[in-house]
Amino acid sequence: MAIRTVRNGLIGAVAAAVVGGSVLVSPAVAAAEARPGATAGAAGHEKTRAALNEAVKDGAGALIRSVDRNRVWKSSAGVSDLKTGAPRGADDTFRAGSITKTFVATVLLQLEAEGKLSLDDSVERWLPGVVRGDGFDGSSITVRQLLNHTSGLKDAWDDPEFLSKVTGREFLEHRYDTWTREQLVAAALRQTPAKNTGQGTHDYSNVNYTLAGMVIEKVTGKAWADEVKRRIINPLGLDSTVLPGTDPRMPAPHSRGYRKLLAPADQEAFDVTEFNPSMFTSAGDLISTADDLTRFYRALLGGRLLPRQQLKEMKTTVPAGGTGYGLGLSSATLSCGVTLWGHVGRVPGSVTIAGATPDGSRSATINFNSDWNSDPSRVLEAEFCG
Repeated sequence: MAIRTVRNGLIGAVAAAVVGGSVLVSPAVAAAEARPGATAGAAGHEKTRAALNEAVKDGAGALIRSVDRNRVWKSSAGVSDLKTGAPRGADDTFRAGSITKTFVATVLLQLEAEGKLSLDDSVERWLPGVVRGDGFDGSSITVRQLLNHTSGLKDAWDDPEFLSKVTGREFLEHRYDTWTREQLVAAALRQTPAKNTGQGTHDYSNVNYTLAGMVIEKVTGKAWADEVKRRIINPLGLDSTVLPGTDPRMPAPHSRGYRKLLAPADQEAFDVTEFNPSMFTSAGDLISTADDLTRFYRALLGGRLLPRQQLKEMKTTVPAGGTGYGLGLSSATLSCGVTLWGHVGRVPGSVTIAGATPDGSRSATINFNSDWNSDPSRVLEAEFCG
């Protein structure tokens, strides 16, 4: 099973990524409001609590934080540790995966607003010689196409050599390996068809954001992670959000992360809490909390991080499997007509969805610490439509 970050829409891609099966032990699912860190006595979330408890029956645990203007509700269900049965905490840190992409896209849009680059600049202009292959080169690919995944470039995860080391049981042997960005780009180029025939059509690829991080560094002369910290993390006070680089450890407090490496054929759940996130780099190495992510999306969609024109560009979407994908931002409309803007992050042992309504007034973040039973769509439906 290829563990990839989300390919399509905010909700649909998570649902498509679900795989079934049992776990090592049956997690004890208590009432969500009794969980450590839960908001006791919060009314109006009964359907959400029920959906959260249902969602973890065949997995480990889950948490949610929901904000409606100034009203905050948080809860959790299931377990943080399949061996000890310790309950999942609502304030855990977790790997947020491809939610990193919204942060990276925001920085590039800020640079555009400052006149330091254009989204229609070619990749070749900023990264000369980096994107070269059989029948294509970076001079025909724009920064905008990196951000909305219409570059036509395939992913390192499409490369059999790379895939063999980051999925299946070989992942356990190679989880601490460091991958360079040059290796990731080279693996993607090996899989991109001659003449780049997919260019112009949305095709989700992590290498687009590997390159986007490299563009940030060329424009600013500073590491992409440092720019994200300086421009977003520090100003918003996202004190629990980190970009670990090659550090495999998780900051406390955190749950264990579980993965079924060969699901559904292999039903054993493995503890994959620690691994070197350089396999994702600027496409997905973010570690955060539900508090920080809800604050980030509320600030972004509320106009605190980007001028109006750049936010409009960010929300200009291309068709992406029945939903819309903008510039590091995906949209989805729930059954009750509520539209959410945000992103999904899927990495070994962790699946997260975070987003907000178009004006940022309502937001929610959901995280699972097992990656095979992790469809948050029913929880979102219950919270926003229930």
